[in-house]
Amino acid sequence: MHPVRAAVPRLASLVAVVFCVTALADVSPARLARLDGFLEGYADEMRFAGAVLQVTHDGDTVYHRAVGFRDMEAGAAMQPDSIFRIASMSKAVVSAAVLMLQEQGALVITQPLADFLPEYAATKVAVAGEDGYEVVDAARPITIRDLLTHTAGIGYGYGAAAEEWQAAGIQHWYFGHRDEPIRETVRRMAALPMDAQPGERFVYGYNTDILGAVVEAASGQPLDAFLAAEMFEPLGMVDTSFYLPAEKTERLALVYALNDEGAVEVAADDTPSHGQGHYVEGPRASFSGGAGLLSTSADYTRFLEAMRRGGEPILGRKSVELMTVNHLGALPNLAPGTGFGLGFAVRVDPAGAGQLGSVGEFSWGGAYHTQYWVDPAEELTVVYMTQTLPATGLDDFAKIRALIYQAVE
Repeated sequence: MHPVRAAVPRLASLVAVVFCVTALADVSPARLARLDGFLEGYADEMRFAGAVLQVTHDGDTVYHRAVGFRDMEAGAAMQPDSIFRIASMSKAVVSAAVLMLQEQGALVITQPLADFLPEYAATKVAVAGEDGYEVVDAARPITIRDLLTHTAGIGYGYGAAAEEWQAAGIQHWYFGHRDEPIRETVRRMAALPMDAQPGERFVYGYNTDILGAVVEAASGQPLDAFLAAEMFEPLGMVDTSFYLPAEKTERLALVYALNDEGAVEVAADDTPSHGQGHYVEGPRASFSGGAGLLSTSADYTRFLEAMRRGGEPILGRKSVELMTVNHLGALPNLAPGTGFGLGFAVRVDPAGAGQLGSVGEFSWGGAYHTQYWVDPAEELTVVYMTQTLPATGLDDFAKIRALIYQAVE
């Protein structure tokens, strides 16, 4: 890694223009402006290289700010339309695509996964013991709903049978460097021992990558083509894709890391997920529904706002309602006060979570230190993006949440 702290000027003169808004009855512009000092301070102190924050209230953008650098070494300022690797923020998009196919009559989410991917008709589970692990038959077939709720028992290849996943070359969430269609990768996953029995517990992993293959099988289209035609075009998401068009290369925010001293450094290229080039120069073969999309704050806000308003023009209201309620039932909550729906974390108890927010809020984030949430009760949609991996010790998420809610009147 190469430190760049000393090579760049102070950021005050490079902060992008605020796009802020008419005063709305329920959000105080003066209080919302407290975000300025916070974001500028973190950029000036090099707590991150740069960031974009967009806040929407009742359909109107009330705050849209870019601070810091898109490319520190080049001195290129972050812009409100900078493009980010959104990683696991891809999951909600692909989960919504599955519900779109249910509305089109192509599937129902209670169906066995094997109806679309036959190799999943009989899967195995690795059960850890004192002397390694035992491989047993799955107690029941995996369903599409299991994948949507991350209760299929499928992790990221680091469970009890990690050695088998490693030997198959399937570990970690990053797919940008793979010269293999996602359908083939998913086919090979089916032969490997899973981490838990279907329905046994929440296991975060390749579930949505498998759902991407389901979308391809059910629609008869490659995942990128289905999303472009059925979701991105109707919503006007003009900057969202799996790989970056050549003409947009200069808008892609570089990935940075926080080192052991908390200083910002260029992320190393020897780890694929940290590298700078695959979404520009990679094989462009693997459409990872779980972590592969690129987007902007404005594009992702369009998707979330559609969900907040009830789904139009991509989904019906009842599908959105189903996606944004807790499906974990008797299983332990994902985190205190937080359950999980179909592709979204769902707030069931703000007091249990210990955070400002509302019952019914739905949210998630991505590995490159991105986060979003939608609070229907307050008509709020928030999209916050950096490109920081690892971001160990960075405390901006909780503080941004507090600064946004203190502006709600």
